[in-house]
Amino acid sequence: MSGSHIKEPLLKLLLTKICPGWSYFSNHLSDPDGRIILIWKDPIKVSILSQSRQCINCVLTVPNGPSIFYSDVYASNLTEERADLWVELLHTAINYNLDASTWVVGGDFNQTLYPSEHSTNNGAAPDNLMYQFQDCLLQAGLFDLRYLGPSFTWSNKCPSFPIAKKLDRLLVNSSMIPTFPSAIATFLPTQISDHAPCVLDLSYSLPSAGTKPYKFQNYLTRHPQFLQLMQSSWFQSGIESHTLSQLCWKLKLIKRDLKHLNRENFSNIQERVSEANRLLQCMQVQALQSPTQENFEAERELHFRWSFLRTIEESYFRQKSRINWLKEGDLNTAYFHRMCQVRASFNAIRAFITPSGCLITDPMEMSIHAVSHFGSMLAPAVLSPSFVYSAPSWFAELTGFQLSEFESQQMVLTPSWEEIKALFLKLNPNKAPGPDGLTSGFFKGAWSVIGDETTNSIQQFFSSC
Repeated sequence: MSGSHIKEPLLKLLLTKICPGWSYFSNHLSDPDGRIILIWKDPIKVSILSQSRQCINCVLTVPNGPSIFYSDVYASNLTEERADLWVELLHTAINYNLDASTWVVGGDFNQTLYPSEHSTNNGAAPDNLMYQFQDCLLQAGLFDLRYLGPSFTWSNKCPSFPIAKKLDRLLVNSSMIPTFPSAIATFLPTQISDHAPCVLDLSYSLPSAGTKPYKFQNYLTRHPQFLQLMQSSWFQSGIESHTLSQLCWKLKLIKRDLKHLNRENFSNIQERVSEANRLLQCMQVQALQSPTQENFEAERELHFRWSFLRTIEESYFRQKSRINWLKEGDLNTAYFHRMCQVRASFNAIRAFITPSGCLITDPMEMSIHAVSHFGSMLAPAVLSPSFVYSAPSWFAELTGFQLSEFESQQMVLTPSWEEIKALFLKLNPNKAPGPDGLTSGFFKGAWSVIGDETTNSIQQFFSSC
C-alpha cells in the first residue's frame, strides 16, 4: 500500500478492524506520514531488510516456493528526491547481489518511462527525467513484467482536461522469469482511487496454444548423417522439381525424416547433456583408477560426445532466443536459455482487451475476437475503392533520376545461379523461419543436395512472370 498518509498511532487500530489477524510494517521511521505500508497474512512470511522515505526492501517467502526479494516503492513528486530513489535502487541491487536472486519492484514511481505513457503525448521525444529513469532500470537489470489491463494507471479525474499516465509499474529482473515463468501482473479498475491497483499472479494459467508449427533446428546440419539423410530423402521424395510449387512439395515431404533425426538424436537436449557429463565423469574416475589404453580411448570418446552435445544445446537456445549480436566463441547456453524464457514470457498472448474495456481470457473467445479484429482491418464490410489516374509524366516529375535503357533491362533479368546462391549464403541462419518452418540455415547446410533444384525453380519463377 503506497501513499497511505496514516499517522502511526491510528495505523494499528485501523488495520485491526479492517484486517484482523494480518501482520503489517510501515516506514513511519523514515516519514511521519507512513507513505508505505506492507500488509500480509500467514502462510506468507516477510523479513524486512531496510526502509527509506520512498522504498521498503524485504524478502517474501511463499509456501513451497522460492524466496522473493521485494522492493515496495512510492516515489516522491519532487524530481530531486526521485533521483535519490534511482540511486537507492542501484545500491540495493549491488548490496544484496540481486543478479542471482528473484527481484520484484512495484509501486507508484511518479514518473513515466516513455512519451507514449502520457495521454497528451504528441510525438514528443523523451525528456531528461525519462532518460534518468530508463538508465536506472537498465543498470539495475529491471523491466516491466508482462501485464494485463489498461496502459495508463493514473488519471486526474478531471472531465474538462482529462489526463492519464502510466505511473505505476511492476518490475522484475531476469531471474524472475525462469523462477516464475507464468507470472503476470494485472492492473485493475481504479474504483475510489486515482491509481489502478496491481495484482501479481505467480502461477497464471496460459490458454492452450494447440499444435505448434514445425521449425527446423539449425544444429541438425551438424549431425554427421545429415547430408546422407538429405540425399536419401530428397531423391525418394519424387521427380526433380522445376517450379516453386514442386520445390515446396518436396521440402514438405522431407520434414518427416528431419523430425525423426532430431527426435532420435537431440530430443530433451538438456537431459542428454547432463547424462553425457555424468558418463564422462564416471569414466574419468575409472581411467584414473585403471589407466589403460581402452579406458583412455573411452574417456576421449565420451568427452567428444559431451562437447558435441553442449554445442548443440547452445545452438538450440541461440536460435530460440533470436540473439544475433553474439559471435561464435565461448558457450553462452545459460544466457541464451534465460533470453528464451524472457521472450516466451513476453510473446505469450494471455488475454485480449476489447474496445469496450472487457477482458477476454477464454481461448475460443480470444480466437473469435482475433479473427474479427483482423477481418475488420483486412476486409472491411464496406469497400469504397477510388481510382486516380496519374500520367507517366507526373511520376517523372517526382524525381530527377531516371534509369537508362541498359539499367532497365538489368532490372528484369532472371537472377543467375551465383546470385541466388550468394543471397542464400548471406542470410542470417538464425532468422525466423518462413511458412514452411525451414530456415536459411537449412538451405545453407543442404545446398549441395538441393541447391540446383532450388535455383532452377527460382529462375523458372522469374522467367515465367
